[in-house]
Amino acid sequence: MQPVISVRGLTKTYASGHQALKGIDLDIGRGEILALLGPNGAGKTTLIGAICGIVRPTSGTATVDGHDIVRDYRAARSRIGLVPQELTTDAFETVWATVKFSRGLFGRPPDPAYLEKVLRALSLWDKRDSRIMALSGGMKRRVLIAKALAHEPEILFLDEPTAGVDVELRHDMWNIVRGLRERGTTIILTTHYIEEAEEMADRIGVIHRGELVLVEEKAALMRKLGSKRLTLQLQAPLAAIPEALAGYPLSLSEDGAELVYTFETQGAETTGIADLLRRLDEAGIDFKDLHSSQSSLEEIFVGLLRERA
Repeated sequence: MQPVISVRGLTKTYASGHQALKGIDLDIGRGEILALLGPNGAGKTTLIGAICGIVRPTSGTATVDGHDIVRDYRAARSRIGLVPQELTTDAFETVWATVKFSRGLFGRPPDPAYLEKVLRALSLWDKRDSRIMALSGGMKRRVLIAKALAHEPEILFLDEPTAGVDVELRHDMWNIVRGLRERGTTIILTTHYIEEAEEMADRIGVIHRGELVLVEEKAALMRKLGSKRLTLQLQAPLAAIPEALAGYPLSLSEDGAELVYTFETQGAETTGIADLLRRLDEAGIDFKDLHSSQSSLEEIFVGLLRERA
């Protein structure tokens, strides 16, 4: 399938000499949700800016639906909706005038019914005649989202869309994302709420120091890089892990009541659990319950960055 966004060899070096992007290659399929994760200053916003035509790359190319973002800016940009981090709106305009202007800016014919639908979905309909300067920070964030959706873009970029906003807005935002996904909109988001990426994304991209460390399907990433844990609740607390079990990747809870065994499933012929349980029996250690769990996306992300530090 032809990707809707294709990035090749993209670099960005600022006048200060700081290299924000280092040879980024990335393809994004039509209708997928890609989450970009990375610490502050990693290059996430610069990459979004380059694809949206806001930041001019030093070298490399970016195409949107086959249109080069530099040579054919208007055609490429018309397919994109962008929700930036910063609250940048005309404070003296009303909500309705702002979204109406955003739609017309991209050459779309008037469609009051569609704009009403967007404002209602974002709980902004009752505020449509209010000046933006009179709105709260959370409401201003909703206006940014409405502006981005006003011209019915095929691709939506969400740059930290729920950072510092209330729980209600986060809930509304992700309901809208789900609806857009069902209609086939391609969505690229950056977020510090890794649980959001874990729930919503099809693929995860990790950026670190201007490099795209990896891009993988979420499920494959968690299978490949995640580890599993077997937690045993002991009948009697232990003061320390017995010498006979020293060769196993075990940890003991502070109160000595739980023994945690960490094991990898990727590429391993066996988990080692059966052997561990036999050794526990030989050592006279009884347990009353056990359960397994898998690494979260956040743990995988932190581990990846630690490896590259």
